[in-house]
Amino acid sequence: MSKNFAIQNLHSFNSFADARKGDDLLPAGTEDYIHIEIQQRNGRKTLTTVQGIADDYDKKKLVKAFKKFACNGTVIEHPEYGEAIQLQDDQRKNICQLLVELGLAKDNQLKVHGFKTSTACIM
Repeated sequence: MSKNFAIQNLHSFNSFADARKGDDLLPAGTEDYIHIEIQQRNGRKTLTTVQGIADDYDKKKLVKAFKKFACNGTVIEHPEYGEAIQLQDDQRKNICQLLVELGLAKDNQLKVHGFKTSTACIM
């Protein structure tokens, strides 16, 4: 017997299984959708909430990038979904475009909710 033979080497291994893993995933390694919601506050004021961005990304830096849309924003702790980004005004289209440009999500992984609609991101 050779010296390289060991009991640990006897398990079955499919070398192609790991090669295909991750091809269709987001850069953050998640298959989940990113949800972009709009909520009515009072009068004509609205809030845009972004949920589902992977923990690999610094959400405070994303808020800083979103502020180029002339809005204020913050990172909030959502009891059900974890950390979420909350922005003033209707920023749904701007956020969709920026997330796709930055490579954080593909177009079909963005879900836009609010005002009786729930659709994929339409630019």
